[in-house]
Amino acid sequence: MAHILFLSYFFTPDSLSTASLMSELAQDLRQTYGHQVTVVTTTPHYNPLPESLVKQPLRPYWGQWLQESELNGIRVLHVQVAPKGSRVWARAFDYLRFHILGTLAGWWLVKKPDVLLVPSPPLTIGLQAWLLGLLQRAPYIYNVQEVYPDVAVRLGVLRNRRVIRFMEWLEIFIYDRARMITVISEWFRRALLVKDVPADKMRVISNFVDTEFMQPGMCPNEFSTAHNLDGKFVVLYAGNVGLTQSFEAMLTAAQNLAHLSDLHFVIVGGGARWTWLEGELAQKQIKNVTLLPYQHRSRMQQIYGSAALCLVPMKPGMAQETFPSKIYEIMAAGRPVIVAAETDSELAWIVENAHCGWAVPPEDAPALTAAIEYAYHHRDELKQKQQLGRDYVVSHNSRRAVAQQYHQLITELIDFR
Repeated sequence: MAHILFLSYFFTPDSLSTASLMSELAQDLRQTYGHQVTVVTTTPHYNPLPESLVKQPLRPYWGQWLQESELNGIRVLHVQVAPKGSRVWARAFDYLRFHILGTLAGWWLVKKPDVLLVPSPPLTIGLQAWLLGLLQRAPYIYNVQEVYPDVAVRLGVLRNRRVIRFMEWLEIFIYDRARMITVISEWFRRALLVKDVPADKMRVISNFVDTEFMQPGMCPNEFSTAHNLDGKFVVLYAGNVGLTQSFEAMLTAAQNLAHLSDLHFVIVGGGARWTWLEGELAQKQIKNVTLLPYQHRSRMQQIYGSAALCLVPMKPGMAQETFPSKIYEIMAAGRPVIVAAETDSELAWIVENAHCGWAVPPEDAPALTAAIEYAYHHRDELKQKQQLGRDYVVSHNSRRAVAQQYHQLITELIDFR
């Protein structure tokens, strides 16, 4: 079996989806397939939950600069970074510190790996993987979770032409030196083909959902009762309130549908636009929207169980360069979904092919309002879409299937060497 070094900016005990995905994949590769797994990551900085820190406590290794934990037999090294914030330059400093200390830790403290598995973003983690791969004489698999720098350019985060050209050069540098590139969607593969990445160097391996853990929930439950949601038609968004999501149309839809007294919107999560969202609700006095902070993963079945309908609201163009894997979680939870995404995006394609919901244009408040109101008045159709979505994701995006694909890929690379 192989020794796999995960180099990931997010990992448990952090609570966001990327951290959960990487930690569950690492555990599956170790427990199901017998691989040795070591992880170099950051200290928990993105909504870590107290109970997660108790379950996976960190111990000083190089003082507070580098800490260590253990996850079901997996050694995890954590480079110290500051809690999440909105300051761009502070985040850039954290990235630099992670790259430097993480590379040193991966070189000095980790037995020679057979392969590195490296999810992005940030894009610069690919450069770190290349350098660490040289030092350890090991190839790296670069996992593209978002197409950078395209996302940052479209969002307006990157505007300086020289910086953009450098990032584009760095992107190709990383692709060229990776032994294999895994992309989480067919649309990502097509985007990289346009960048002249060889087709035989890429493999589509989607993100997964634990369909055994995420089961269709019932309402009422503890969560719905605690937040006065029993008996209501709940429209739910659960996830990152960040720059790639658009909430303007959602708030407008909430205002447009205020006459439906039992229809209520719930947003669960946090992120860069959370303060803006709170301000908009207060300024416009929108009463049929409830904001709740990140919840422990163990409560997600109840949270989805409280919802009649879920939303995935993307900004224009974002569905081409990012792929919100929460769509799989929604489908596994047996909930129909409305996605705000272009018709030529994989997000819309999945909804259409799984028959699990509706796709509307991004930031189109009238279309979103109409779709929600249609769902509200057609409950029998909602029930059909619930089951169809669940059936689809169990067949195509289970945790076991994705872990097997990574095991096969890693085995091929090791045998080739």
